[in-house]
Amino acid sequence: MTKKVMLVDDVPISNFIMKKMIHKVAPDCQILDFTLPEQAIKSIEENNPDLIFLDLNMPVIDGWKFLYLMNENNLENKVYILTSSTSELDLQQSKQYKNVVGFLVKPVNISNLPDLLKVME
Repeated sequence: MTKKVMLVDDVPISNFIMKKMIHKVAPDCQILDFTLPEQAIKSIEENNPDLIFLDLNMPVIDGWKFLYLMNENNLENKVYILTSSTSELDLQQSKQYKNVVGFLVKPVNISNLPDLLKVME
């Protein structure tokens, strides 16, 4: 069965780069990318991604609000926080969410991607 990965980042080039890297290491992955988190949150139930790469710093709905909304709607999809923040407070806050499987600082190294994608197995 094809695995689905959702990218949620308000910067289109960030999604583009992640999409290219994922296709390189997992060419059969279906990738859904969103630059508007409000659209992404609405599509989770319909698309049921196996994994979400979520940016923290976004307008309207930031990553924390996104995680809160997932929790409120009982959406337990696995999430990697993908951020440029190196804040220890952000790292600690991410541990409050049971579906967050990791906290990654941008940019993701392509050599780490196969291991990161193993959480979908």
